[in-house]
Amino acid sequence: MGGLPLVLDGGLATRLEAYGRDLGGGLWSARLLAEEPELIARVHRDYFEAGADVAIAAGYQASVEAFTARGYSRSEALGLLARSVELALTERDAFGSGLVAAGVGPYGAALADGSEYTGAYDLDEEGLYSWHRERWRVLAGAGADLVACETLPSLAEARALARLLSRTPGARAWFSFSCADGTRISDGTPLREVAAELAPLYRQGLLVAVGVNCVPPRNVPSLLAEVAAAGLPSVAYPNSGEVWDARERSWTGNGDAEGFGEAAAGWCEDGAVLVGGCCRTGPEHVRSVRARVDALPR
Repeated sequence: MGGLPLVLDGGLATRLEAYGRDLGGGLWSARLLAEEPELIARVHRDYFEAGADVAIAAGYQASVEAFTARGYSRSEALGLLARSVELALTERDAFGSGLVAAGVGPYGAALADGSEYTGAYDLDEEGLYSWHRERWRVLAGAGADLVACETLPSLAEARALARLLSRTPGARAWFSFSCADGTRISDGTPLREVAAELAPLYRQGLLVAVGVNCVPPRNVPSLLAEVAAAGLPSVAYPNSGEVWDARERSWTGNGDAEGFGEAAAGWCEDGAVLVGGCCRTGPEHVRSVRARVDALPR
């Protein structure tokens, strides 16, 4: 992509929760596209002000099926999908600089059953292609600069989205995966093999990076090495480093923003062209990443 790595924003849901919102339920943060779009816009503004170059729009958990199941009409559901991108674009334009990535979450996010971290789906590649097709058309056609295909757990889903990307004139995307460990995506496929399969899209100028999100920071260096071995630039936006304790229903561990920024500088040295944060990261993490990226040799 040229120049210094771009800084992505932090966790959308994390910031919404910091504003006191309860995001329980299958729609998660997407519910606020209908109920409080101005708050989603405010979060995008917070991250731009913290130094983010790229805002990821709030489409991760949004789907036609999820909205219609909660009483919205099909046309209303499609409008809410488009709104996710429109909110981010409006805030970017008001801020005066930056990029917007349409957020395309995996099928598992819409199921809200945790399968975005396993890839244990009831659909094969063809079924996933059909499920994503209408949502992709709306999100990829809403005017964003990029498409962020996030937290993908399986090679089948990556293949389905790769087909959609290759059939969308003018679209450019990154693919980032949830992972089982330091070398494999969640369905067990080595990330190096996934990246190698996606490499033709990069050579065609359709894919800007392959990498990981919503993973522990400690696994990022080895995962990025797998992407580099396939000859591709990478994207990395892991969780803060904290771990969810289901029994205590609380986060434990260290989510230190300064340490996160230091780690991000290392990811850039490992080939990342896009760096930011996912769950439990906020504007303080983005500010730290921004400072470290700006200090990199030019």
